[in-house]
Amino acid sequence: MEIFETIRKDHEKQRLLMKILVQTSGDSEARREHFEELKDELKAHAAAEERHFYKKLMGSDRTLEQSRHGIHEHHEIDELIETLEETDMSSSAWLHYMKQLQEKVLHHLEEEEQQVFQQAGHVLSAKQKEDLAEDFEDEKQEQLH
Repeated sequence: MEIFETIRKDHEKQRLLMKILVQTSGDSEARREHFEELKDELKAHAAAEERHFYKKLMGSDRTLEQSRHGIHEHHEIDELIETLEETDMSSSAWLHYMKQLQEKVLHHLEEEEQQVFQQAGHVLSAKQKEDLAEDFEDEKQEQLH
């Protein structure tokens, strides 16, 4: 498997978790569990992506700016997660912030899949794409445990 497929698989899980979360209401067990899973998933994904995808892409002028932008968006996502953690889950503000997070994450995923992957495809060799997928997956599992 190549790095692009590995990242896309994570993106699908993130999309699903966010879709579920915006349909929940109140301070429910389901909302808490799905939010914890989403937080863990986003954190582990971002760490693995920054160490084993963006770091490699920063070595090329062609993908340097996109890599910096992606990392910046990870920080914006972290800030929204912090806001959600500080907001009462039963308030309408929580759902408002959750929808903001969903919008930010979906924007980030689209940019990666539509723009970054295309440029990265020109910069990375076939072997690098496979090695990065393995390194990404190992890092992500380490982050989750």
